[in-house]
Amino acid sequence: MATPLAHRVNEHLSGFDRHYGLELVDCTAEAASARVPVREEISQPYGLVHGGIYASIAESLTSLATALAVAEQGMIALGMSNATNFMRPVSEGHVNAEARRIHAGRSSWIWDVECRDDAGRLCAVTRMTIAVRPVEPPGAAVPLPPGIRPAGA
Repeated sequence: MATPLAHRVNEHLSGFDRHYGLELVDCTAEAASARVPVREEISQPYGLVHGGIYASIAESLTSLATALAVAEQGMIALGMSNATNFMRPVSEGHVNAEARRIHAGRSSWIWDVECRDDAGRLCAVTRMTIAVRPVEPPGAAVPLPPGIRPAGA
């Protein structure tokens, strides 16, 4: 069950995140989790979840968590580096992701993301670096989905 903030974010997901089925479960400045249901549209020809989905989950999850944490300071979050390694395939159920922030600096945040199958087996790990930059021009509104407020607002 999604937390209230995650539920509000899920209502406003669009584009690629909506296409592949990202569902945010929880989101704080220190940790975030999400899941994606396995279906044919996100599988490669052998019926396994495509590797790009794991990388996409990690980038979206950590970008969202960072963006929500830094928005009240007039900052935005942008994916900067994504290094994903695969251990075992997923072909049914869900890809379940948990992200833990390991560094929160002025200009970048670093996260570790683990993706597991429904049995809890580790399937992929990602080290994600998110750039934190001021909104341009200074003083402009931070672009967050409608109805979503920064953590402290």
